[in-house]
Amino acid sequence: MDGSLDIRFAGAADGPTPGNTRLIHLDQRAPMRALFPHCPNMGLPVTAITATCGGFTGGDRLSIAIEIGEGAGAMAIGQAAEKLYRSTGAETLIDVRLDLKRDAWLEWLPQETILFDGARMRRRTTLSLAPGSAALAGEILAFGRQARGEELTHGLIHDGWQIARDGKLAWADTFHAADADLTAMLGHPTALAGARASAMLIHVGANLKQALDWVREKLNAANNAMRAAATIVNDVLLVRWLADDASDIRPSYAALWMGLRASARGLPVNLPTFWHA
Repeated sequence: MDGSLDIRFAGAADGPTPGNTRLIHLDQRAPMRALFPHCPNMGLPVTAITATCGGFTGGDRLSIAIEIGEGAGAMAIGQAAEKLYRSTGAETLIDVRLDLKRDAWLEWLPQETILFDGARMRRRTTLSLAPGSAALAGEILAFGRQARGEELTHGLIHDGWQIARDGKLAWADTFHAADADLTAMLGHPTALAGARASAMLIHVGANLKQALDWVREKLNAANNAMRAAATIVNDVLLVRWLADDASDIRPSYAALWMGLRASARGLPVNLPTFWHA
C-alpha cells in the first residue's frame, strides 16, 4: 500500500484566532482518510486520521503532510491505535511533515502505535515552526499487547524526530533498534528496563520554564506504575514516560496535554471523547 494525506488549514482574515480556522485543501489516497468530527468542546477544528486497511506491514508506505496557515489553529489525532504487523523483511515507511506558519498552533495528538513481533517500522516526523507559532506533539509506542502476553523478539524500530524553528534545527532525536539489539534495548536496565510502552510529549512555545515546573509537579504526583521525566532542550519542552502498559501512561499524558493547551493558547481543558475510549 502507498497511502497519503495532505491537509492545509488557513486562518481567518480578522486575526490569529484558532476558532476561525478553515480547511482549504484536502488530498487523500487510500488507505489514508481524514475525518472531521464535531468536537465543540475543543475550541478549534479537529481532524481524525484513520487508515481503512486496519494496519500496516512490510513494504507499506504512508505519508502525512499538515500545514497550519498564519494565525490558524487545529488538532490532528489518530482515530484509534495504529497496528504494525510482522514483516518478512521489508520495512513499513512512514513520513509525517507538520508545517506551521507565523502565529499558528497545532496539536499532533497521538494514539498508540502498536508494534507486533517482527514489525519493521521506519518513521520520520518533521515539525517546522515559523516565528510566533507553537505546538504540542508526541507519540505513544506499545511493544506488543501486554494483555495478550505479546513480546518483541525481533524486528526494527527506527523512529526519528526533527524540530526546526525559523528554518534552523532546534532538536532531533531517533530511537533505533533492530533484531538482537531491539530485545537487548527493551530489557537492559540502562535503556527501557523491561517497559512494554513508552511515550513522548513535545511542546514548543513560550513560557517553557514555567510550564516545565508545572509538568514536573504533575509527574511527581502521578501513579507509581510508570517512570517519567521532563526537561527543556533548545527551547523545546520534552516529557518522556516508560511503563508496563500504555494504559498506565495515558492518564498522565492526558492531564499534561490538557493543561499545556490551556496555558499556551487558552484552549479548553479537554480532549476528544474518542481519545479516552
